[in-house]
Amino acid sequence: MSAPAVRREIPYRYRLMGTKCLNCGALFHPPQRICPKCGSKDLVEEELAWRGRLVAYTVIRRPPKGYEDYKPYIVGLIELKDGKLILAQIVDCDIEEVRPGLKLEATFRRIREDGKSGIIEYGYKFRPVIEWNWQKKPNPEK
Repeated sequence: MSAPAVRREIPYRYRLMGTKCLNCGALFHPPQRICPKCGSKDLVEEELAWRGRLVAYTVIRRPPKGYEDYKPYIVGLIELKDGKLILAQIVDCDIEEVRPGLKLEATFRRIREDGKSGIIEYGYKFRPVIEWNWQKKPNPEK
């Protein structure tokens, strides 16, 4: 990929971005140039919610070329808090822990390494939300 192409993709690789149609209000991920619902070209970039819940998932045991080192891995359909559905890899949990309804949050991670150029690609994946109440004091008797 050329340097200008990489620069154009930076906002979409390092932030969870979509586009919103100013005519009909539809929200899209990946970003669109023309609204598929109403045909308007009046769209604006919008950052999507970084938290959501797992709707469905699958375990990839026979990955495509270039991803063999990551098998097995989990890919899930996530409903974000803003209602948008997104497909992403689920990380930081065992396959046995994954279930529909699991609360997830986006995290910035290594996606893969380009074998020819050695460029490391980064992007978002999702991990289980760890609920932690910073105001609650630990009970030393437990």
